[in-house]
Amino acid sequence: MATILVDRDDPASRIYDWNEKDRRGPVLRKPPGLLDETLRDGLQSPSVRDPDVDDKLALLRLMARLGIDAVDLGLPGAGPRARADVERLLRAIVAERLPIAPNCAARTVLADITPVIDVSQRVGAAIEVSVFIGSSPLRSLAEDWDVDHLAGRTREAVAAVVAAGLPATFVTEDTTRSHPAALDRLFRTAIDAGATRLVLCDTCGHATPDGVRNLIAFTRGVLRALDVEDRVAIDWHGHNDRGHALTNALFALEWGVDRVHGCGLGLGERTGNTPIDLVLLNLHLLKLLDPARHDHTCLVEYVERISAATGVPVPCSYPLAGRDAFRTATGVHAAAVAKAELQGDVDLADRVYSSVPAHDFGRDQEIAVGHYSGRANVVWWLRRHGYEPRDELVTRLLDHAKHQGHVLADEELHALARG
Repeated sequence: MATILVDRDDPASRIYDWNEKDRRGPVLRKPPGLLDETLRDGLQSPSVRDPDVDDKLALLRLMARLGIDAVDLGLPGAGPRARADVERLLRAIVAERLPIAPNCAARTVLADITPVIDVSQRVGAAIEVSVFIGSSPLRSLAEDWDVDHLAGRTREAVAAVVAAGLPATFVTEDTTRSHPAALDRLFRTAIDAGATRLVLCDTCGHATPDGVRNLIAFTRGVLRALDVEDRVAIDWHGHNDRGHALTNALFALEWGVDRVHGCGLGLGERTGNTPIDLVLLNLHLLKLLDPARHDHTCLVEYVERISAATGVPVPCSYPLAGRDAFRTATGVHAAAVAKAELQGDVDLADRVYSSVPAHDFGRDQEIAVGHYSGRANVVWWLRRHGYEPRDELVTRLLDHAKHQGHVLADEELHALARG
C-alpha cells in the first residue's frame, strides 16, 4: 500500500485539491467585475428595514474597501427619500474619491430616468443608468405587450440616457425565460440606441448552470454578429429561487461575463439575490482577487453591518459570517481541532475541519460542549476559559452535557465549573 506523504512545512501537500483536477487554463481570463445591488435590489425584500443614509454610507465605504467595482445607489424614481439618499451617496463617492462606480436602476420610462439625470447633473458626476424591461413571454402575457412595444420603449429609454451623456446599460428582466428572437431584437435595438452593456437577468431564479452557459453563448453570438464585442459588455444578475444563485454567478464569470451582480447576505426579492459576500469569499479562495484592491479582512464586518442596518439576522449556519461557521460541538471534530492547536499550528487547526481559513477573516475556531461532545470538547473549553481540566471536572461537565438536548451556553458551563 502506498504511503501518503504530508510535508508539515509545505502547505500545498496538506490538501489534494480535486477542484483543480484536469483544469485547462486559468479559471478566469480577465479580472472579475462586481456590482453590489444591496442598496436597491436588496432593499426590495419585503422583510428588510430601509437603512438610514448614515448606514448606507458606511456600507458604501465597506464596498469600496472590498474592491467592489460598482454600486447600485438606488431607484431615484421611487420617491423623494430614495432620490435624496442617492444624491447623498453620490456626493460621498465624489468627495471621498471612493474607487467605486455609481449606478442607478430605472424602468424604461422617462419618469424613472429623469430623476437619475437630475441627480447626476446636480452633483456633477456621471451615473451608469440601468434601464430594465420585462422580456419573457410570461410578462408579455400579463401586460399584453408585443415585441414592437418592448423595442420602442427600449429605444426611447436608452436614447434618453445617451442624450444626457450618461453610460447606458440595458437590462432584460427574466432573460433566462425569454425567447431568443425577442432577445435578439431587443439587444440589437438597445445597442443601436447607444447601450454599452447588456444585463442578463435570472429574475426568478430559473436558470441552472447549463442555462447560464447557453444564454451567455447566445448573447456573445449576437455581439459577434454586430461586431461590437469589444465595446459592449455583458453582466449576469441572478436570484436564488432554486438555490443556484452563487453557483450560477461563479460559472457566469468563468464563461466570460464582464461583471456579476449580488447583494450582501443574499438579500432581495423572495429568496434573494446572489450573495455577493460569498462571491468575494470564493474568488479570494480561488486566488482570483488582487490583494492591493480587495481587502477581504472586512468581509465579516460588511455582512454584520448589513444585518444590523436592515434588521435581517445572519443565519447561524451562514458561510463565513454565521455564528456556527467555525464552531463545532462534535467530539471527533473538536479532538482534531484541539490537537492541531496544541501543536501550535493555526493553519492546520483552521483547515482540518473547514475549507475556509477562519483567521484569514478575523474569525477563530470555537469548540462548544453538547450531547455529541467528547472529553476533548470539555478540556478545550476549560483551558480556553482559564480552568484546570481536572479529570473529575471534565467528567462532571461531560456527564451533564450528555443529558441535555442543547449545546451548553458559556454561562451554564461557568456555573458548573465553579460549583
